Amino acid sequence: MKYFLVAIITFFFFNLKLSAQERKFTYIQFDINLSITGNPDYGDAPEYEGDKQPWLLPDGLGSKLGYGVHYKQWLTLGIHSGLDWKWNEKLVAVPVYLNFGLRPKIAEGIRITMEVGYGKSFALGRGDLSGEYKKARLGLTVDDHTIFLEVADFGFPLHEYNSIGSVNFGFSLISF
Repeated sequence: MKYFLVAIITFFFFNLKLSAQERKFTYIQFDINLSITGNPDYGDAPEYEGDKQPWLLPDGLGSKLGYGVHYKQWLTLGIHSGLDWKWNEKLVAVPVYLNFGLRPKIAEGIRITMEVGYGKSFALGRGDLSGEYKKARLGLTVDDHTIFLEVADFGFPLHEYNSIGSVNFGFSLISF
């Protein structure tokens, strides 16, 4: 009887293992983004200059990689990390966060992407400077490619700022 139960449990375990391999429920996500900021000299051009100054200026680069689970590509939950480089603040930050995403389908192969993230951020080369990382993202996904707008807060003070944040435009690849 003991061997019979072991055989049934073993068969049941391997059957679940094989059926789980048939459908993939994990994802990998890679992001590249450009941080932007308002131009402090906008509108201050001398009269004799015919050049118009841009309203927005680039302020940094970022890249993140994440791994997690999904439900029918509609709901995602994963752990993400990466680097964010802020030029004006001379800052390199490493966020490590839990990412929750919703991707409702609006047409065949097209989805609206909404993500929020919460975790910890660390400043490289600044001692023990760290804070609570928070982000929100809205994007448009066609197949596995996403164009997005993201707002992030690193949660630590630097120079005269109470908290460092960023507004990013970016591109994301996700593999389900």
